[in-house]
Amino acid sequence: MTDILVYEEKQQVTSSAHTPVTMATKLSDLIGIAYISFSPGPDSSRFSPGSGPVPSWFRPGPVPSWFRPGPALVPSRFKPGPVPVQVRSRPGPGPKQARSGLIACLLVQEEPGRCLEFLLQNRLLETLCTLGKAQYPPGMSQQVLLFFSRLLSQMQKPLLQLVPVRTPVQKLIGLCALPGSCTEKEEAQFLLAVCSRVSQDPHMLRYILQPPDRLLASNQSTDAASCQSEASASSAVQSERGLLWVLLQLSSSQRPAVRLKACEGLLQLASLLDVDPPGELWAAAAQLGQLLAGRLQELYSLLPLEELQASELRSWPCPSWRSESQADHMTRFLTWLDFLDELTADAPQALSLQVSQCVLQRWLMETLRPQLLNACERSVLVSTSVLCCVVRLVRSPSLLDQVLEFLLRTPSVLQLLLRHCDHTSDQISMASLSLVDELLQKPHRDVLDTLVLGFLESRHYLTSPAGGAEDQQPDSDSSNDGQDPEDDPFFSDGFPDDHLPPPRLHQPAAPGSAADIINSFLGLVPVQVRSAHLLQDGGYESYVLDARSLVSQCQALSLQWVWPQTPPPPTCSSGEEAHFFEGHLLRVLFERLGRMLQQPYEVNLQLTAVLSRLCAFSHPLLDEYLLDPFIHLSAGSRSLFAVLVRVVGELMERIQHVADLPQRLLDTRRHLLGLHLDARPEHLALLQGVIVLEEFCKELAAIAFVKMPLDRNHDRFCSGPGSAGPEPAE
Repeated sequence: MTDILVYEEKQQVTSSAHTPVTMATKLSDLIGIAYISFSPGPDSSRFSPGSGPVPSWFRPGPVPSWFRPGPALVPSRFKPGPVPVQVRSRPGPGPKQARSGLIACLLVQEEPGRCLEFLLQNRLLETLCTLGKAQYPPGMSQQVLLFFSRLLSQMQKPLLQLVPVRTPVQKLIGLCALPGSCTEKEEAQFLLAVCSRVSQDPHMLRYILQPPDRLLASNQSTDAASCQSEASASSAVQSERGLLWVLLQLSSSQRPAVRLKACEGLLQLASLLDVDPPGELWAAAAQLGQLLAGRLQELYSLLPLEELQASELRSWPCPSWRSESQADHMTRFLTWLDFLDELTADAPQALSLQVSQCVLQRWLMETLRPQLLNACERSVLVSTSVLCCVVRLVRSPSLLDQVLEFLLRTPSVLQLLLRHCDHTSDQISMASLSLVDELLQKPHRDVLDTLVLGFLESRHYLTSPAGGAEDQQPDSDSSNDGQDPEDDPFFSDGFPDDHLPPPRLHQPAAPGSAADIINSFLGLVPVQVRSAHLLQDGGYESYVLDARSLVSQCQALSLQWVWPQTPPPPTCSSGEEAHFFEGHLLRVLFERLGRMLQQPYEVNLQLTAVLSRLCAFSHPLLDEYLLDPFIHLSAGSRSLFAVLVRVVGELMERIQHVADLPQRLLDTRRHLLGLHLDARPEHLALLQGVIVLEEFCKELAAIAFVKMPLDRNHDRFCSGPGSAGPEPAE
């Protein structure tokens, strides 16, 4: 042993050989090779950092007689004896190279044999762990973490099954993520090596999550106290300095490499926490869910709500948790949300549900819900905008379920959200409408069922024909009931006849064909208030490509929902009159649409975007109620077309007070396109509303063109986006 130590000393003499870090490195190297030949002697004291001889507890016993290292086990540069000339004539290996050669000699062997046995019997790993904890000499903890990282990552045999290895590993875990630690990089590398080793040996997870004292207590427990032992193990898993807690602390590090390794370790552990049925790991899953949701809650509390802009929040780009840049609080919050989204998407179903429920309870219910119910408009606006961004970014099925549980099945939240769509503050209305638009883009059937379809399935918006059969063709004498704009109950408010829109070109006795429906929307806006042709803009054909894309997106979402091809029969019998309620969402959308001539341009754009998306879904009830102008509406009922007819009637009355209407419409359209900088403020909202109305009718005509074939009948819409359409009459 003396010859080996002398050789090491000759090879590692440098100008900084007596610094504390170098002494710690040297001591780590020497302890690492002590399994070859380690005997006490007076020379060992010269490796202390000047504070006296090595403590007595650090002196292992004599080497067993059977342990005689030979050429097969010891590298040539570690053989005792005279130093060869060629070795003295060149620089020797540094500390890192010495450690790598040592590990290659001992650990990478397929059969470690007696070398590893001596290492474990003499508890050298425990000694390293104790020195690292005591920082003896200073900087020792860094070298210990590196040694254990290489030990776990390079050893091919399962080491964590061995108690002399597992116990110091657990102790080292408890030493990580301490306040003011300067070894975050080494800690993250060590913890990732532990997680990788556990993923190769999954049944060791329950042991590695336990502190060593609890583990020993559970091993010594009797069969009679097995239930009590399991309870104590569950409480031990929730100890503050467990593996999960340490990884979570490092995941908030300012160093990207440390943060990424900690998150990767959490993902590896989450993939192993299969707690179905509930068992020993249930407490660990519950702890993980609380830790992850608590971090999300903490990051949200750090958001500067007074400085955030609602429009920027709704369109905030989706950051990846693997990205290195986290410049602001909002990016950190969304980065952690993206990590939770991936974790819940890849984790076992039971754990994914556990984590998602913790997010629902701790962040949505405890933190976000009070802000939504707050009387402060600023708080409502920012929280709604953040929620809109969250809904857009979430892709995990289990996490999306809990977000929708909060939005759709919490009565106070749902009613508040829909009321905010018609808020006195236009900004809150826009944020709420944007949230509805994002909800309609999620692949979840409950969104449409809860907000729209559940109110339409009774079909009480239809009148019952005299013959009793709902689909009976009406007589020619009464076929115009509910079809003429003048007969619409929401349109006939006593407007002069010269203010009415021109009649449609064709009024069929039976419900119209595809061409009739398209022409109904195109002919709704009177010619004298149209302005698109003044800039040589196209007709509805310019919207066909966008409509085809929108219909295809909605069909892709609803592909697995198995919707019926025809509307269900009405729930009430023949002659029975029932009150129809279109639902809170459609009611607020129709009411805002009826006021589109007084609303800001941005609100009208968001409002028509939501209605267009609803029309694009290929459900027979939506096709009938939103896109069919020829249905017979019951008393007190209204459809999308009926509301538009009333808007046109109001328009024809109000434009009488606008001088030089064509030029004003042209200037306003140029201003909206950025071609005209100056726009007179008089009647500006009215003129912008007229332009939005004209474009919205063309968009509805394009959606109908995409969804309906030429052989469309009253019973069924064809949802094929590639079907050919008619050539409408202008």
